[in-house]
Amino acid sequence: MLVGVLITFLVVILILYLINLLPIDGRAKQICRVVVIILGVISLLKYIAVF
Repeated sequence: MLVGVLITFLVVILILYLINLLPIDGRAKQICRVVVIILGVISLLKYIAVF
C-alpha cells in the first residue's frame, strides 16, 4: 500500500513538472494542473480505501 501511494505521488509530481515545461498559456496550464491534482487525490483515496 505504501509503495503504491509513493508511486502515485511521484507520478503526480512528474506530470506537474512536465506541464510546467509545456509552451502553453497560463490559463491552460492552471487547468491542467488542477485536473492532475484532482486525479492524483482520487487515486490516493483509492489506496487508502475511501472509495
